[in-house]
Amino acid sequence: MKRLNPSIKYHLLIGILLSIWLFIFAFLIRPFDDGTISFKVWVLISTGFSVIAFLCYGLLAVIQKRIYDQLSKWNIGFEITSLIFFHLCFSVSTYCFYKSPVLDGGYTFFNFVRIITFKLALISTPILVLARIYVVTLIPAEDDTIIMRGENKLDVLKIKKSDLICVSNSQNYVEIFFIDGDQLKTKLIRSTLKKIQMDFDFLIQVHRSHLINPSHFKAWKDQDTISLTQIEIPVSKNYKQHLLSL
Repeated sequence: MKRLNPSIKYHLLIGILLSIWLFIFAFLIRPFDDGTISFKVWVLISTGFSVIAFLCYGLLAVIQKRIYDQLSKWNIGFEITSLIFFHLCFSVSTYCFYKSPVLDGGYTFFNFVRIITFKLALISTPILVLARIYVVTLIPAEDDTIIMRGENKLDVLKIKKSDLICVSNSQNYVEIFFIDGDQLKTKLIRSTLKKIQMDFDFLIQVHRSHLINPSHFKAWKDQDTISLTQIEIPVSKNYKQHLLSL
C-alpha cells in the first residue's frame, strides 16, 4: 500500500475491531488450553489479549502519524514495517502477560510465538491489511477547483488550481492566464494583484506586475526572465532571490 490515512481516530477504530476479534478468537479457540483453565481465567486471558492488541495498534497509529507528518510520504516498505512492528509489540506484550503471576504460563518465548502469536499473526494480518486499505479510501478527495472573482458580478472564473499559470496586473484589472485543454487562454477581471495574492496564497510574486503558480515553472530563459507553461514572465531583482530559493 503506497498511501496512508494518518487519522488516529480511524486507526483506533481498527484497533477496537481487532481487539474484539482477538477476544472472540482467544475465548472460542483457546490456543493453549490444557483442560485445567477455568471459564473465568479464559475470560481474563481473552480480555488481556484484546486490550494488548488495542494498545499496540494505538501505539502504531501514533508513531506512523508522526512519521507521515515528518516525511509527507508513505510506501510499501513503511507499510510492511508497520505490520511487523505491531506483531512484535503484540508478541512481546502478550508473552509478558502470559508469564505474569496472573497466568504464570510455562511456554518459552520461542514456543509461545511459534504456537500462539505466529498463528494469530497469520489470521490477523489479512484483516489488518484490508482494514488499512479501507481507511485510505476514507481520505477526503482534494478539491482542485478554485473560483476567482472580480468586483463585477460577471467577473468570475472557475478553473482547476493546476490549470492556473499566472496572473498579471493590467491597470484596474488583472489578466489571468490558464490552460484549457492544451490551449493557453486569458481572462480579465476587475481586481488587484494584491487581493488575488491574498485570496490564493499558493501564488508567488516574481515581479510587481506578475504572480505565478510555481507548479508551471519550467526554466530560466535568462537572468531576468522565466519560462512557464506556454508563456514567459519577467522577474525583478526584488523577487529573484526568493524564486531561486524555492
